[in-house]
Amino acid sequence: MPAIKLRTLHKTLTLLIATVWLINGLACKVLNLVPRHEQIVASILGDENSRLFTVLIGLSEIIMAIWILTKFKSKLNAIVQIITVATMNTLEFIFVPELLLWGRFNIIFAFIFISLVYYNEFILNKKLNQQSTQ
Repeated sequence: MPAIKLRTLHKTLTLLIATVWLINGLACKVLNLVPRHEQIVASILGDENSRLFTVLIGLSEIIMAIWILTKFKSKLNAIVQIITVATMNTLEFIFVPELLLWGRFNIIFAFIFISLVYYNEFILNKKLNQQSTQ
């Protein structure tokens, strides 16, 4: 694939991934447009302070989106994303599958997202770096 197409694909995927974090953090958690997220937090961490924890998680997700867009230590960022998504979705799969949008099938979407993050950073970005050194 020509370098320009690789660069465009990488930028597009990076924006998509950052947008997922931003929407989940800001809209779903901080602004509480999807109350199910707070119910998940309350079920796992307890009702007391569930709103505070939900907002803190949401702010962390917004920070993740910003980190992605800065491209600062992008490999570390991708690893943190993968571990975070895998951990959150495993806990939800075990403890609150009834609160998930697609129930236990949510784990499939988590795997797809993890794969997309991995592909974008460790395959696509590697190809771009190799082409730029040639």
